[in-house]
Amino acid sequence: MNERVRCFPPVADPDTARILILGSMPGVASLAAQRYYAHPRNQFWPIMGALFGAGPDLPYAERLRALTGAGIALWDVLESCERAGSLDAAIDVRSAQANDFAAFFDAHPGIVRIAFNGGTAEKHFRRDVMPHLRPPVRALDLLRLPSTSPAHAGMGAQEKLARWRAALQPLCASAVEAPLSTDIVHT
Repeated sequence: MNERVRCFPPVADPDTARILILGSMPGVASLAAQRYYAHPRNQFWPIMGALFGAGPDLPYAERLRALTGAGIALWDVLESCERAGSLDAAIDVRSAQANDFAAFFDAHPGIVRIAFNGGTAEKHFRRDVMPHLRPPVRALDLLRLPSTSPAHAGMGAQEKLARWRAALQPLCASAVEAPLSTDIVHT
């Protein structure tokens, strides 16, 4: 039997959150560090640095403040699941338990877009969450973005940045226009 892993609480400001970025489930490095996107080769924080000044050079708490200040919320679709290792493909779908999104959306009424960090998060949301949401919430703009995981190496860092920028910046309060730092991001 695989180990049951659990996600982190959401990072969100109920008054300013406009975009919810959803992953599937934190990987082993993130769970060990108790931080979102902690794997050193994950491109999430370098991309957030280029878009919102929330790069990996900042202390973790400051990164989270920069994101919430920009109207970004972070969470995972799954509250818990059984999984060996970090890969989404290793999630035992029969064990997957979704987070309580009805309560989350009630507490964060300003969310207008959900940006999925990869296809597995989108798949679980559509299958395990959407059927249980009320119609106004079901009308949210859903957008799958390229995974920032180092396992998703088929797309280069600059293309990932361009797609994330197009999806997030138009709805965010404090966007910046910085390039990806090439000494941080591996393609």
